[in-house]
Amino acid sequence: MSSAVSTARPQAVAIPVSETLPWLIGAVVVGLVLYYFIGIDQGATSVFGDNMYIHEFVHDARHFLSFPCH
Repeated sequence: MSSAVSTARPQAVAIPVSETLPWLIGAVVVGLVLYYFIGIDQGATSVFGDNMYIHEFVHDARHFLSFPCH
């Protein structure tokens, strides 16, 4: 009695750059925006005015990620 063994190998799939580039650019933009709000926005140097709402909202995340803020 013989048994048939399948030896199928996975094939590489080519993903065009035109499909991945918008996702990469979007991820970089979101990352930079998050970096600004968590790491750089200090209230006095804020792009959005003198209020401290954004700073206080991300205050704990800022300490957790070792960004100085005081």
